[in-house]
Amino acid sequence: MTPEPDSRFRPFIVVRKVRESSTICSFHLAPKRPEDWRPFEAGQFLTIQVPVAAGGSVVRNYTVSSAPAEVGLYRITVKKELAPSDGIEDGLSSCWLHDIVEEGAILHIDRPRGAFKLDRSSVRPVILLSGGVGITPTVSMLKVLAADSDRPVWFIHACDSGEVHALADEVEALCFQRPGISVHYCYRFPTAEDIEKTRHHSVGFVSRQTLQSLLPLDDYEVYMCGPPPFMQAMYSLLTGLGIEKSRIAYEFFGPASLLVPANASPRQPAASDNSRGPGEGRVSVTLQKTGDLYAWDNKAESLLTFLEDQGLEPSFSCRAGICGSCLQTLVSGDVEYVEEPLNDPPPGRVLLCCAKPASSIILDL
Repeated sequence: MTPEPDSRFRPFIVVRKVRESSTICSFHLAPKRPEDWRPFEAGQFLTIQVPVAAGGSVVRNYTVSSAPAEVGLYRITVKKELAPSDGIEDGLSSCWLHDIVEEGAILHIDRPRGAFKLDRSSVRPVILLSGGVGITPTVSMLKVLAADSDRPVWFIHACDSGEVHALADEVEALCFQRPGISVHYCYRFPTAEDIEKTRHHSVGFVSRQTLQSLLPLDDYEVYMCGPPPFMQAMYSLLTGLGIEKSRIAYEFFGPASLLVPANASPRQPAASDNSRGPGEGRVSVTLQKTGDLYAWDNKAESLLTFLEDQGLEPSFSCRAGICGSCLQTLVSGDVEYVEEPLNDPPPGRVLLCCAKPASSIILDL
């Protein structure tokens, strides 16, 4: 079933479908009209229309695993998500891509989005840290760093075994493209063949000892992606090793609070003084239900990240203006969108994940 046409989405042809592991396939996508390809930054994702049996479509996000320099082509690398137990449905979109979509099929795709991007202007050493299919953005970043930079790079990837390890040959080739790129694979359950062919460097989980043995003391930038338990463990290890939180960029769909272990001390809200305003000329964010008032921080990426920095946990999912989960009522004031939403919010409503205040605002929170 083909999704209804939507002017925001453009038709792309699946020119190649490649099996990368027992659970992961790559799809190479070329636009039917060359002008529909848009540049992207390593780490960003595409939004794809997925048809549903009842009619209509849903949208899903998949990170681009190709290099930004590959003009006119996108590659997405997708894990087939099977239900963990009876009574739960398999992953709708991943199963459709794996089981139904073949070479020559047409997919409808919106432009690249996402704030998880490699900072090309930096000269700091880089740690690319991934778990499972979270390897997709780090491979795209590695392609950029191998071709256009002399920054030291540590590419660290964790997965269950060689059977599910995707893009390994590609990473190895990039490692030999120039000096200064180191690779480490950690397998949780290596097979006899993995051990015989020395496909991995450590067993179990990426540990503090592993990182200490690999990384000399330095001022790193970290880009990490993977399932929430992996991300939580890595965030704890990295901050425990003294890496500043501001140097750790991450991508996963879930609340940022998942990065902090459940038994850790809760983050305390930033102090606010409701007895006086934020100062003449200062932009403020006021929460109507609690009366709390905060002076806006211009360094904040969005209203969502700003509120999280105050110790709050607004609802969200995609962090990119796609899903609408962070939609809130704007009682007064004006906002501007730093990322164009997939759908314009209704009047009097605001998507926290991609908006900043253009004046002092009041939110119905």
